[in-house]
Amino acid sequence: MTWEMKAGCMGKPEKEAALHLLSFFPDIPLDMATYLSERNTLQDKLWPAVPLLPGVRKLVLHLKKHNIPIAIATGSRRRNFEMKTQHLQDVFGCFGNKIICGDDSHKIKGKPAPDIFLVAAKELLGRDVGVPDVQPTSEQQEVRRRGLVFEDGLPGMQAAKRAGMSVVWVPDSNLLDVNYSGVETADQILTSLEEFVPEAWGLPPY
Repeated sequence: MTWEMKAGCMGKPEKEAALHLLSFFPDIPLDMATYLSERNTLQDKLWPAVPLLPGVRKLVLHLKKHNIPIAIATGSRRRNFEMKTQHLQDVFGCFGNKIICGDDSHKIKGKPAPDIFLVAAKELLGRDVGVPDVQPTSEQQEVRRRGLVFEDGLPGMQAAKRAGMSVVWVPDSNLLDVNYSGVETADQILTSLEEFVPEAWGLPPY
């Protein structure tokens, strides 16, 4: 699996990501349902031990302490999200019910479409940002610009920019060499969230 393949999977809904990956291996006699079943069995053994990336706990607890509105918008299925985070509730409990997953009932297109970030801002945080596929008003555009997204995936970075929001991109270094279609560029690229300086974005300092 190359990083070009992985880049196209990150942040996308499960079936869309699976179709993307399997398209690179047309000679393998493995249908999507079988692939997903076998993959899920292996992943389920690993999710409960997934660690946080450096800097995540410090940032989330800091934002929560200062009552900064926060939400999670992930392309992961909710069952997978819960399995990945149930042992990390000191951090993920800070979000309460402000979490939207790729298989929730919202009718949204997956990343790199901007839908999931707009729905999160509107329905979870109560911001008037308009709706996907409808030209926002100037006031809605201004509200969108005040949103700050943290992303590790390439499609997620693109989705945040297409939503009209600012994005701090913290990718694996291998993703920086991947060619992708689109003109989106992150507002800031970090090698680790430990490098994030809140006051540079108008947030309370650590």
